[in-house]
Amino acid sequence: MIKSMTGFGRYEAVKDKMKITVEMRAVNHRYLDISVRIPKKLSNFESAIRLILKEYIQRGKVDVFVSYEDFSETECALCYNEFLAGEYLKYLRQMAETFQVRDDITVSTLARFPDVFTMQEQDADETQLKEDLEEAVRKAAELFVDSRTKEGENLKNDLLGKLDEMLEDVRFIEEHSPQIIEQYHEKLKAKVKELLGDKQLDESRIAAEVTIYADKVCVDEEIVRLRSHIESVKKELLTGGSIGRKLDFIAQEMNREANTILSKTSDLAVSDTGIELKTSIEKVREQIQNIE
Repeated sequence: MIKSMTGFGRYEAVKDKMKITVEMRAVNHRYLDISVRIPKKLSNFESAIRLILKEYIQRGKVDVFVSYEDFSETECALCYNEFLAGEYLKYLRQMAETFQVRDDITVSTLARFPDVFTMQEQDADETQLKEDLEEAVRKAAELFVDSRTKEGENLKNDLLGKLDEMLEDVRFIEEHSPQIIEQYHEKLKAKVKELLGDKQLDESRIAAEVTIYADKVCVDEEIVRLRSHIESVKKELLTGGSIGRKLDFIAQEMNREANTILSKTSDLAVSDTGIELKTSIEKVREQIQNIE
């Protein structure tokens, strides 16, 4: 199966004392570019998250958003810094003596000074936290891959339809190309006869001119290569895997062959079909840009 490079996945892991939410979204990118936004409390686990995601994703610009709610935050401990309170009191009394002001320090006043009393969170079980986070990341990644796979299936079906249309255009060009040479032969004979009047035509000279012209406008090689490229793309689509880069290269080659065909032909019907073929190749290439 093939995967699109656009996708979305979201998973919430709810435990007794916490909730972890992982959300992932991605767009096209030539390489794998992962951006992780994570709370400070979980920042130590960012490298582990990246390693997990590389198991699921090969290409694309992926944004990962992690949120964390700790329901045990209300169970904080009140800490009293006796040494700091003593330092405050010592210097306040020193100020009162130095500046000859009334010493009106009370316990409630001293308690309001910074860091005399602080709230300290209870240490979380980091091993369990890491396990819960990795589980949430994997679940979100699986949903993310599922969305990419569904979109990839739609892309495959659309591309196969476009490739069949391209084969019809190639078949038309292949069938009409010999007629161009025959038409040139007849026009050349008529033109020479018009110029010479009743004089006898030199058939060998006309045949030589037609041969030179046929060599210039022959697109047999381009048609063979173009058909081969189209069949290669179809085969890769049906085989699946991470084929985006390979298909992009083949699409460039198809475009090159179509340009050569257009440069060689002077027939209006073949030119119109060649233009339609180029348009289809561009559409295919745009869709290929979405494949991982």
